[in-house]
Amino acid sequence: MTVYDQASELESNLPAFLTQEYEPGYEVIVVDETSTDNTEDVLKIMKNDYPHLYTTFLPKPNRQVTRRKLAINIGSKAAKNEWIIITKIEHKPIASDILQAIGQVHDQEAELTLGYMGKKGIRLQPFDTVEEAGNHILKAERKLRMIFNRNQRMSYLWGRYDFIIIPKNCLVRLLGFYEHKITWSHLISIRFGILWQSLIRRSSTTTLVTQ
Repeated sequence: MTVYDQASELESNLPAFLTQEYEPGYEVIVVDETSTDNTEDVLKIMKNDYPHLYTTFLPKPNRQVTRRKLAINIGSKAAKNEWIIITKIEHKPIASDILQAIGQVHDQEAELTLGYMGKKGIRLQPFDTVEEAGNHILKAERKLRMIFNRNQRMSYLWGRYDFIIIPKNCLVRLLGFYEHKITWSHLISIRFGILWQSLIRRSSTTTLVTQ
């Protein structure tokens, strides 16, 4: 995950990421985009308590979109495992067994899987190729201000995913979508494209209900 001036979110949410029940073991990588608050101090304190937490930082680049792209790229290079989950600190896991549940049903033949968190569980939406998920990624990177109902059904239909599961060797193709420039008319087309794609792919999703 990448963070910027989110010290309070880190204090309240990061422990939920760090205390997942996952027997094979995992690591949490946080890339600080040169925050101006006490994010660095919070991360230093947490690293003392959680040895599987790795932190790094990103110097300030010139463009907002490039900043996140570079930050994710830096974090992925630090990752020791083949599979990566990209998420945000505000998307706090709803249970301690989320990672374990994902590991049990995740389709490793899919190049990219989107995850949606609801009150009762999560939904996984696999895509055979990174390119098939392109509309979802393009929409997310436009930083739309319009807020829709964040229940599980609407998040899924409108493409408001909470995390991305992807192998490291496919990451470059994913990040290529982060710099696309699109018009507002294209955004409308993307939104309806996501809706239609979600409807026809509904049977291929997996819903996980956690304890």
